[in-house]
Amino acid sequence: MERVDCIVVGAGVVGLAVARAFAERGLETVLLESSNAIGQGTSSRNSEVIHAGLYYEPGSLKAELCVRGRRLLYEFCASHGVEHRRTGKLIVATSIEQAATLERLQATGRANDVEGLRMLSAAEALALEPALNCTAALESGSTGIVDSHGLMLALQGDFERAGGMVALESPVLKGECGAEGITLHAGGAEPMSLSAGLVINSAGLHAQALARSLTGMPAAPIPPAFFAKGNYYSLTGRSPFSRLIYPVPEPGGLGVHLTIDLGGQARFGPDVEWVEAFDYRVDPARADAFYASIRRYWPALPDGALQPAYSGIRPKLSGPGGAAQDFMIQGPREHGVSGLVNLFGIESPGLTSALAIAERVAALV
Repeated sequence: MERVDCIVVGAGVVGLAVARAFAERGLETVLLESSNAIGQGTSSRNSEVIHAGLYYEPGSLKAELCVRGRRLLYEFCASHGVEHRRTGKLIVATSIEQAATLERLQATGRANDVEGLRMLSAAEALALEPALNCTAALESGSTGIVDSHGLMLALQGDFERAGGMVALESPVLKGECGAEGITLHAGGAEPMSLSAGLVINSAGLHAQALARSLTGMPAAPIPPAFFAKGNYYSLTGRSPFSRLIYPVPEPGGLGVHLTIDLGGQARFGPDVEWVEAFDYRVDPARADAFYASIRRYWPALPDGALQPAYSGIRPKLSGPGGAAQDFMIQGPREHGVSGLVNLFGIESPGLTSALAIAERVAALV
């Protein structure tokens, strides 16, 4: 049986960043991916937003790793030629009552060391984005967008240049945790067994299932898994906005927001649909509920202007009505298995936080 220093499971943006971190530290690292290409799950099915870090509880992993990750991500994109843009974002209140929410967001952002925050009156916001309807807005100058696939290709390039190997179509079927390391058994066209002193479970939507498949991994520390599907719709025609536009947050998420991709295409989403099966089809009829939400901040949205774009599924650690949960980076101290790190609930802002998560995991082991 072949033995390596480190195995990372899951070639999404976080798995790639983690694998790169270990390979660049001189560890012989193999990255196992069940799909036939990198980044086919949550990493490529999101808004591609570089988040500032103002939504997350001060002191939480999401707050710390989002802010650190954003700064690392802008540096990485600049040094590796990954297409990105610091667009800025407006979070808009559409009633007098919502102004207090903006003030709380600004206070949270400042507590998290987020730069570029500025409270705007309605007139100041309209001067920036004349098509808006709002009573006030919070400007986030450090928010941006990124080519997520270009980012993942750049991470893969660094990983492979450092001697790492990506094994596609290699789903992990089971494994054993022992005193001399962890052995994983992967299927696919060329089944293989690998052992390593370090295993990083970055399997995203399948992280809990992978943890449960490891003999010697206790069941009690494995959290329940919930799955929130978000549907996105693209705008037919040209958007009048140059920045990202978000409503104030609502229970279960950040609300139906307007983002812009690097090609200038405007899209709206996500909604929240709790699912058990992974079905990425987008129902055109669900767009009907989007119009009222969007028209609160863009009254001129034309009828029939939204068309199905894509959907994504986020791994959640709490279900409908549950309190928002932090990232869970679970090491030997939490579960007792030497050399194993489980990454659970790595949803938004996982893309922004990827490089900082990799730093944290490398420091942990």
